[in-house]
Amino acid sequence: MTNSTKHATPRDTGARHFDVIISGGGLSGALMALSLANLVNPQNTSLNIAIIEANPVLSESSGSFDERVLALSHGSAAYLAEVGAWQYLADYAEPINNIHISDRGHYGKARLYAKQHQVEALGYVAQMSGIGAAMLTALAAKQNISWFSPDTIADIQWQSEQVNIRLTSGQQLSAALLLACDGAQSVCRKFANIATSSRDYQQSALIANVVTEKHHGNIAYERFTDTGPIAMLPLPAVSSAGQKQKVPQGAGHCSLVWTLTPTQAEQMQQLNDHDFAQQLSQAFGYWLGNIKHVGQRVVYPLKLVQAHEQVFHRMALIGNASHTIHPIAGQGFNLGLRDVSAMTALIKQALVQQQDIGAFKHLMHYAQQRQQDQQQVITLTDSLVTLFSNQLPPLVVGRNIGLKVLNYLPVLKNALVKKTMGY
Repeated sequence: MTNSTKHATPRDTGARHFDVIISGGGLSGALMALSLANLVNPQNTSLNIAIIEANPVLSESSGSFDERVLALSHGSAAYLAEVGAWQYLADYAEPINNIHISDRGHYGKARLYAKQHQVEALGYVAQMSGIGAAMLTALAAKQNISWFSPDTIADIQWQSEQVNIRLTSGQQLSAALLLACDGAQSVCRKFANIATSSRDYQQSALIANVVTEKHHGNIAYERFTDTGPIAMLPLPAVSSAGQKQKVPQGAGHCSLVWTLTPTQAEQMQQLNDHDFAQQLSQAFGYWLGNIKHVGQRVVYPLKLVQAHEQVFHRMALIGNASHTIHPIAGQGFNLGLRDVSAMTALIKQALVQQQDIGAFKHLMHYAQQRQQDQQQVITLTDSLVTLFSNQLPPLVVGRNIGLKVLNYLPVLKNALVKKTMGY
């Protein structure tokens, strides 16, 4: 991939001023830069944007985008199209036409269909590496982006009219606004002494790509089991690297996210592929036939992390720097994308009104605007974790009645589909 984006190197000397500095060049940071790249100031010139990223994202060996899979809501795909990234991703994203929700061993079921809601797909499934590559390709055409990569923030000094940043390389940067897109361990959040609340779910997510006997039919399965929720997401026939997946004729390729206790996850991780496939088939059921092949298994501990404040003087938290949530509903990246969209809209409005884009009143507006959406999604995922990871008889009965009612009550189903689609 040829990248014409300006790439600042540690040899640069002297302080450099930008309109916006973005800490983090992963998915949230790259999307933030792409969203702001076409905005213009009152002088009708593009914003001058810096991205600081610890990994060498402009090289093929980047560690910022791995092979994990993300579920993109319908709204997220539309936004990626709006900022010019979807055209580079569409061929490597698999549509979700239907969603099947069920509770193994019980009668409760719910079905969501794209056709019933007049859309081509409820969402899409894509590898992080493919999403990241699409964003970098779109950014390559932007002449107003400067990458400081690989580099890290060594110090931040907040002044009345700007933020001053010293990088580990020794370079000095300043900007009217600092956007922290630097993940759950946000350096910017720590420099600002913004406290967080953390809730350990005492669960782990076991993630792997699997080949199933039957084709997935573009159905995403959310299956609640005695051992924990299992998500089986349809994967495309072509990988983000453009390679055709090695899947037998008629078989399916899916991404597995299995929520387990840490002990169970460790036990599953230790099994050989054959025994693991048998355990998975027993827990998930045979909607897709037998599990024919299991890829590399990775285990992640699950926690809810929330920042106590969304904004600071001339700084705002975006995405995982603000909130890291349980993957049970697949809403993490989609929630962060809506943070990006909201911040972009506020900056655009400030520019039109010829106001300071880093003014605290704008940042407070961002915090207030995002509070309801963030809390709704966090409450939804928390409720699902509590409701579907518990085998107490009253909860089992209650959730199955709930699934049954959801399936046959259009008002409830439409509300769920709307939230699932990111609207």
